[in-house]
Amino acid sequence: MHNLIPAPVHIGDQGSCGFLLDPSTTITAREGTGTAERWLRATLGAAFGLPLAPGTGEGGNTVELRVDPSLEPEGYRLGVSPTWGVRITGGSAAGVFWGAQTLRQLLGPEAFRRAPVSPGTQRGVPYTEIEDSPRFPWRGLMLDVARHFMPKDDVLRYLDLLAAHKLNVFHFHLTDDQGWRIEIKRHPRLTETASWRARTKYGHRASALWDETPHGGFYTQDDIREIVAYAAERHIRVVPEIDIPGHSQAAISAYPELGNTDVVDTSALSVWDTWGINPNVLAPTDNTLRFFEGVFEEVLDLFPAATSPFIHIGGDECLKDQWKESPAARARMAELGLADENELQSWFIRHFDSWLTARGRRLIGWDEILEGGLAEGAAVSSWRGYAGGIAAAEAGHDVVMCPEQQVYLDHRQDGGPDEPMPIGFIRTLQDVYRFEPVPPGLSEEAAGHIIGTQANVWTEVMQNRARVDYQVFPRLAAFAEVAWSRLPAPGERDFADFERRMGTHYARLDALGVDYRPPGGPLPWQRRPGVLGRPIEGAPPNV
Repeated sequence: MHNLIPAPVHIGDQGSCGFLLDPSTTITAREGTGTAERWLRATLGAAFGLPLAPGTGEGGNTVELRVDPSLEPEGYRLGVSPTWGVRITGGSAAGVFWGAQTLRQLLGPEAFRRAPVSPGTQRGVPYTEIEDSPRFPWRGLMLDVARHFMPKDDVLRYLDLLAAHKLNVFHFHLTDDQGWRIEIKRHPRLTETASWRARTKYGHRASALWDETPHGGFYTQDDIREIVAYAAERHIRVVPEIDIPGHSQAAISAYPELGNTDVVDTSALSVWDTWGINPNVLAPTDNTLRFFEGVFEEVLDLFPAATSPFIHIGGDECLKDQWKESPAARARMAELGLADENELQSWFIRHFDSWLTARGRRLIGWDEILEGGLAEGAAVSSWRGYAGGIAAAEAGHDVVMCPEQQVYLDHRQDGGPDEPMPIGFIRTLQDVYRFEPVPPGLSEEAAGHIIGTQANVWTEVMQNRARVDYQVFPRLAAFAEVAWSRLPAPGERDFADFERRMGTHYARLDALGVDYRPPGGPLPWQRRPGVLGRPIEGAPPNV
């Protein structure tokens, strides 16, 4: 019986401990396998105190890495033999890298530490044969760093955690009403002003509590370049999100002319200090378009197409009240021959779809971008349920399924009184394990447009890394298996076996220093007694 997470397509019988890592073990890296070679030497070398010197492939005491294009691009074969040691063959460099992640798990939880805890002890890998490949090409995590800023080193740590779970997309939510987190050199007030707020609501927006400590931070352009390069070394694509035309009060506070100045005094706005849906949205003016074209020019430079083919523009929760009241917005609608404010938002989104397409990128947005008509090449993040994704896929658009009711990891994990700041529906480890990204009833062609799935983490009530860890883990391990493995129908999945394998995986998470929610409930320091949340009772609707 194996303890691998996510579960591979096939694993042969595991024999006795057939291959021992020792000071003479080498890494034989064939052409195109440099990322896995560097990662193995840095990671396993540190964990076991071994040099893992470059090898020639002669003899059996080596980890050989090779590419075989006949395999699926992210697929791999891992074999352990007394004759040739360990051999990882991938369909591409990415496949080899995912095979290296499996090797790390086979070596035990100590392989997840940064220094040896048992110096001199040999670490063995049992004789076995593994064949594996992912179900979906998009296996993602969305991390909101706008509500609560996450320092660069913590972002890099999360990229390592994604890689350890064979997740290959990092959706980087960089802007919102509560903060702007990316340096844009031509618009310096976005970080001078819009990256900091004076105070922060503590708990749900109905809470009477405030944290009076100013909160903020941003990533310099070199920080962003480092994050993107770090992700690329781990075969993770980065999807930057600049949220427009709603969720924009932080930007408007820095540049008031971006707002609907004929409706509200935008010069009086500050970075928002509470949660919810904000009425202050961008004005549909030429000045706004030029401003954000400038923003996106710098974003495209920081996120190269090879790592970031998709650019996320948000498009969600854009309240139309100010546009309804604005003479300038209504004049723009008349000029363009638009029937209503939904079409005005569609015009806004289509503008940037054309702009990004002309520069070799693809636009993706939350499922509200369907309202008023969707640009031809745009993709959809289906968050309000399955319905938006179904409509988009049937219309021929690519879809990432991330329904709030299933895979929003800010939702609480249990109904008990000790859950910290409980938000939303109860989504247990088993609930996430039984999530199915492709809804029944889709035509075969439409199902082909479900390019993957993603778990989302909104950080309104997550003030620091430990709180993010608590909400994300262990459920991200279940999600990773859903995204990678070819599981049976939800009701037929063997959760008992997954739970058994989690016994070993908790030890891996411990070694990595992850502050996950223990199976028995939160530890005393993980609780937040007296801080108001917003729990929703009952089963989530299937919409």
